[in-house]
Amino acid sequence: MISLQPKHLTRFRDIGWLLIKYGHSDLVKQSGLAEAFNDEAWERDGSSNANAEEFAADLEKLGPTYVKLGQLLSTRPDVVSAPYREALERLQDQVDPLDFDQIEAILVQELKGPLEDTFADFCREPLAAASLGQVHRAVLRDGAPVAVKVQRPGVREMVIDDLDALRELARLLDHHTEIGQQYEFERLLDSLRRSLLLELDYRVEAANYASLRKALEKYPHLTTPLVKQELTTGRMLVMEFIDGVKVTELEEAGIGRIDGEALAEDLFEAYLHQVLVSGFFHADPHPGNILLAADGRLAMIDLGMVARVPPRLQANLLKVLLTIAEGRGEETADIVLSMGYRRRNFDKEEFLRRICDLVSDNRDLSVNQISLGRVLFEIQRAAAETGIRLPQSFTMLGKTLLNLDKTLRCLHPEMDLNEAVSNHVTAIFRRRTRNEMSLGKLYQSLIEMNELATTLPSRLNKILRMLSENEIRVNVDAIDERQLVEGIQKVANRITIGLLLASLIIGASLMTQVQTSWTLLGYPAIATVFFLLAAIGAVVLIVNTLLSDRQSRD
Repeated sequence: MISLQPKHLTRFRDIGWLLIKYGHSDLVKQSGLAEAFNDEAWERDGSSNANAEEFAADLEKLGPTYVKLGQLLSTRPDVVSAPYREALERLQDQVDPLDFDQIEAILVQELKGPLEDTFADFCREPLAAASLGQVHRAVLRDGAPVAVKVQRPGVREMVIDDLDALRELARLLDHHTEIGQQYEFERLLDSLRRSLLLELDYRVEAANYASLRKALEKYPHLTTPLVKQELTTGRMLVMEFIDGVKVTELEEAGIGRIDGEALAEDLFEAYLHQVLVSGFFHADPHPGNILLAADGRLAMIDLGMVARVPPRLQANLLKVLLTIAEGRGEETADIVLSMGYRRRNFDKEEFLRRICDLVSDNRDLSVNQISLGRVLFEIQRAAAETGIRLPQSFTMLGKTLLNLDKTLRCLHPEMDLNEAVSNHVTAIFRRRTRNEMSLGKLYQSLIEMNELATTLPSRLNKILRMLSENEIRVNVDAIDERQLVEGIQKVANRITIGLLLASLIIGASLMTQVQTSWTLLGYPAIATVFFLLAAIGAVVLIVNTLLSDRQSRD
C-alpha cells in the first residue's frame, strides 16, 4: 500500500484519474489508490473515448511538472506509443500571464531596489508566458535592449511537492507491478527531477548560454544571446534581446531571400560538434527555439534544457551515426549493445534482426523521408522491447535530432541528412584523432615503446630458456580437490553418525515395550541406556559441528 501523505493526496488523486481514464486502472489498484475513487470512476475505465491529444491537454491542466513529464515521455518510444508521443512532442508550456504587480515584486526582490534603478523602460506585457516563468522586453539604463526572464512566485515549492508525490508512486509501481519493473519509472523521475531543478535555477541557464556562445564562435551563421551576468540571479535572467523571426514563420513574414542551405549546414555541423566533440548540446532545438535574426544569423534561445555526453559515450555515438548513415546495420547493433545494460530477458537475435531491418529501411528512404531522430528513437524502442537499457544521453540525442530535423527542413527541405552525417562525422572523427595525437600523448607512447624495445629481448630469451629446460609451469586457480574430498568425507561421517543415533533412539523406543525386572528410572534398563547414549552422542555431534563450522569461517 502507498503511504498517503496529506500534502500529496490531491496529486495522487489526479494521477489516479489519469490512469483510470486512459485504461490503466490495474495500476491504480496495485498501487493502493483504489480506495480514493468511487464506483463511477471504475465505470469510466475502458469506455472512455480519450485520445492522445486529450491526454496531452490533461497534462497541461495539471501544471508545469506534468508538462515537463509529458515532454520527457515524448522521448521514450519504449514507454508511449507513436500517437501519444507525437501529441506530447507538441505540448506547449504556455499559460496565462501573471499580473505585472506579482512579477514586479519578484524583480524588486532580485534587484534589491526599484526597477527604475536598473531599467530605463520595462514593458508590462510579456513576450511569452510559461508555467515556470515569463519573459518581458526591457531597456537598460545604458540604452541596451534586453529580454528579462522572471520565475513565477512559489513555482519551485510546487514543483518539488509534485516531484515528491510522483517519486513515491513511481517507487511503488517499480516494486509491485510488472510494467514498473520493465520501465523503471523511478529512474525516469530522477531524470525529470534533475532537469527541472536545474531549469529552476536561472544561473545554470546563464552558464549554458555562455558555454554555447563559446562553442558557436567558429560558425559565422549562428549565435545566441549574450547574458548580463551581473544582473542574473536564481529567479531572474537578463540577456541580450534578439529581434528575429521563428524559422517556421519565414514564409509568413515574407522572408524568402536567405541562404537556407548554408544556414542548415552550419546548424547541423554545430550540433554534431556539440554532441560528439564538446559533449554539451542544446537539447531542445525545435523550430520555435531557433530565430532568424535581423543580421541573417540563426539565434538559439531557451537553454533551460541541455544535455551532456561523457567522452566514452561520444565515441560510440559517433560510430552509431556513421554506421546508420552508411547502412551497416550489424555494426550499428554491436555498438548499441556495447552501450547498454542487458537485462535477464535479453533477446539478442530479435534485437539484431530489428536493428538491421531498421538501418536497411532508412538507407532505402528518399532524401525527404530520412529522419535520424526517428531512427534513434526506433533503436531505443527495439532495445527496450528486447531487454536492453540505453543511457539517457542516447534518448536525449534522439529527441534533439528529431527536433533538429524539423528545423533543417524549414531552412533546406532538400538536405540529405545521411550524406551530411557521413561528411561531417568523418571530419569530426579525423579531428578527434588529431587531438588524441597530442605531443604529450606522443611522448608517453614513445617512452612505453622504448621500454618495450629494451626489455623485450631479455624477456624472450628467458621464456625460450625455460621452454628448452622444461621449466614452464602453469598455475590454475581452480577448486582445491583435496579440500573438497575432505569436506565430502566430513558430511558423510556426520550423516552416518546421525543415522546411528537415530537407530539407537528407534531401537530404544521399541525396547521400552518389553517388560523386564531390571529397570532404570522406571523404564527398562537397556532401553534407558540406549536413550542416554543417543542423547550424549547427539550433544557431541552438535558441539563438534558448531566448532568445526566456526573454525572454517575463521
